[in-house]
Amino acid sequence: MLKAEVFSTPSGEERQTPRHEYQTCSPPQEDYADDTPENGETLDELNLAETVFLSAESAPQHYPMRIFTPTRELPFAGHPTVGTAHLLAALKLAHPEQPLVLHPPIGKLAITWANGRATFKTSKAVMLADSTLDRPTTVELLGLDIHQVVGDPVIASFGLPFHLIELSDIAALESVCISSALWASAVMPNSAVQIYLYAREHSAGQKTVIRSRMFCMHDSLCEDPATGSAAAALTGYLASLKHEALQCKIHQGVEMGRPSVIYTAANGDITPGYVTVGGQAVLVGRGDIFLAPS
Repeated sequence: MLKAEVFSTPSGEERQTPRHEYQTCSPPQEDYADDTPENGETLDELNLAETVFLSAESAPQHYPMRIFTPTRELPFAGHPTVGTAHLLAALKLAHPEQPLVLHPPIGKLAITWANGRATFKTSKAVMLADSTLDRPTTVELLGLDIHQVVGDPVIASFGLPFHLIELSDIAALESVCISSALWASAVMPNSAVQIYLYAREHSAGQKTVIRSRMFCMHDSLCEDPATGSAAAALTGYLASLKHEALQCKIHQGVEMGRPSVIYTAANGDITPGYVTVGGQAVLVGRGDIFLAPS
């Protein structure tokens, strides 16, 4: 078992402790992609945001993978994809000068390396839909004033749907106070049970800097310090509004004291509707878990 800090801030930028969410990755084994009772027992023991189980190579630099939270399996998530790529490279099981392909349930994800970052392109185009949240409900849900919410939310997804909610500025993002009661009645009954809040810090040409926050429900309402799938969904939506190339640097987890940086891009040389997601990761631990015989 290996443990990684994913979407870590680049070297030279200020870091705070604790930083942000961890991901665990089990080294490739012949049967890790199978439905085995040991998977659930391991997840209970780890109790981390995301855990990846890898099978042995199906072809050179091709690894089947499955992604789990403590309560469910995910078809796709950016955090585990980037972290697994870095961990395979650290184990010398992947070579950065050659493409790496991971195979989660949603489809194959090709990984490349540059500038210390692992970057993948989504396996399909973004899916967009109207949100079930209107602007007045969103204002009440977030505890904000009407002028602080920019228009109606939308839903975007590359396999995991998010309500995307644009806020007027960083001050609005920092002052969010979610109503648990309204979350239960307005968010939980829908297919999209995650919200991604964002505010644009500044734009210059193709480059946009964004601050974001992601909230979801596990055992209780919680905030995630780094969400690659949400960053991809947001970038796919923003790219649908323009034809020009788009490059985003997304800061998340700042309000939690656990800052992360996610790099995304769309349009330009990238197939319309598709998005690239990249980031750094740091190996922070390794060890063994011994399960009691059944």
